[in-house]
Amino acid sequence: MNFLNKQILGNTEEQWLIAMVVLLLLTGGLLLIRNILVRHASGADPARPGRLAGIFTEIIGRTKPYTMFLATLYPASLPLSLPTQVDNAIASVAFIAVVLQIGLWGSYLITSSIRTYVGRRAREPAAESGVTVMILIGKTLLWGFVLLVILENLGVNVTTLIASLGVAGIAIGLATQNILGDLFAALSILLDRPFEVGHFIIVGDHLGTVEKIGLKTTRIRSLSGELLIFGNNDLLQSRVRNFNNFQQRRVVFKFGVLYDTPAEKLKIIPSLVRRIIEAEQNARFDRAHFSAFGDFSLIFEIVYYVLGPDYNLYMDIQEKINLGIFEAFENQEIGFAFPTRTIHIASQPGPTEQ
Repeated sequence: MNFLNKQILGNTEEQWLIAMVVLLLLTGGLLLIRNILVRHASGADPARPGRLAGIFTEIIGRTKPYTMFLATLYPASLPLSLPTQVDNAIASVAFIAVVLQIGLWGSYLITSSIRTYVGRRAREPAAESGVTVMILIGKTLLWGFVLLVILENLGVNVTTLIASLGVAGIAIGLATQNILGDLFAALSILLDRPFEVGHFIIVGDHLGTVEKIGLKTTRIRSLSGELLIFGNNDLLQSRVRNFNNFQQRRVVFKFGVLYDTPAEKLKIIPSLVRRIIEAEQNARFDRAHFSAFGDFSLIFEIVYYVLGPDYNLYMDIQEKINLGIFEAFENQEIGFAFPTRTIHIASQPGPTEQ
């Protein structure tokens, strides 16, 4: 075995051989363990993709062989007597390899988590753009942190670097404040979903159907046909009324009858209106009352519910109710009131005769 005692770079051939065997065993062992875990995890729960078993399989499968090799350089170099600088360099290479591998795992987790979360909550086309931006932001923060960790391991003063980046970040943030505000507002719309594409909404004095939710603006098609464009940030700061999220429409309407209508007929008006509303399949009667004495008429107030959000359905039902009330009043000889004015002239006594 004297041939193994030959010195090479300050270490015997035996030491170099041991280091190489350790390197190959560790790398090969890690690869074998990775393959076994991937096969076991993929076969453990094949009916539940995307769950913990699937995520674990993807993470293990994304472990790169070259990072295993670089990470095992340090334990393989322990049997060798190396200069301090070389030993520190090997340790740094192994550390950087491990950090990069953690970054790859974290990058996959960010992508998978965001796509899964947003995919459950938003299905409109704009969601894909929002997902892309959120993934980009998440990966930028992750790899920025990885870079700082690597630079600190290499001896760079990251405190000064972070301070410089902070000043630059403030300047960039102030310059792009409006753009970033609309961007984050778009992400908020996609995640919180106060409205979606196809919903009919009212924003202030404007109303229409949402056509597109972009990263900076939201486009609404008004009833008259023009396209209304709102900045996402301005839109979220407004009061938005969403008409797609209610299940029934409450309707209140009034009508007036003549003052000379007999009391007996006034008493039957609520029951007449109730029968007319209850005859409608998609309407639910609530109440009908003789509510007030108006200037020109006796006022009745009617409340009912349309069992659906569609505006055309409401108008069809209201039309049938109006026609039904008109026919019923015609049959009962009850007259609708209209603005009238009666002038009473008091007679004055004539001059006294002399």
